[in-house]
Amino acid sequence: MVEEAKGTRPAEKVYSEPEIIAKLEKDLPHWRYENGWIRRKYKTHGWKSTLMVINTIGHLAEAAWHHPDLKASYAWVEVLLMNHAAKGVTDKDFDLAAKIESVVQWQPGQETGSLEGTPQTDQRFAYIKYDN
Repeated sequence: MVEEAKGTRPAEKVYSEPEIIAKLEKDLPHWRYENGWIRRKYKTHGWKSTLMVINTIGHLAEAAWHHPDLKASYAWVEVLLMNHAAKGVTDKDFDLAAKIESVVQWQPGQETGSLEGTPQTDQRFAYIKYDN
C-alpha cells in the first residue's frame, strides 16, 4: 500500500529507473530517461513553430495541472517531466508525455477527413519535423 502524502491523498508511485525505461520503450519510444527526468526533444522548422509547440505544451500542462520544464532554441523544444512533489517519475509524467506526444505529433494529412495538414514541401508553411 502506498503511504499517505501530507494526510490529504495517497502518495503517487514513483517508478524505478528500470520500470521507467521499460515503460518508455513500450509506450513512448521517442522519449528517454536521463538524470531523473523523462524527456523528449521536438524539432521544428523555426522560431514561430517553436513558440506554437511551447504554447501547446503549456496549454496541456495547465489543463492537466502538471507542469514540465522546457528548454527551447530557434528550431527545437525539449520537454522534461518529473513529479516534483513525489520527487520522481510517476504516472502523471507518463500520462502528460503521452498527451503531449499525441498532440504535437498529430498529422491530420495522414488521417481520413478534410483536414489536410501543413504542406511539408513548401518551407513557408513547414511546421514540425515529424518522426516518420
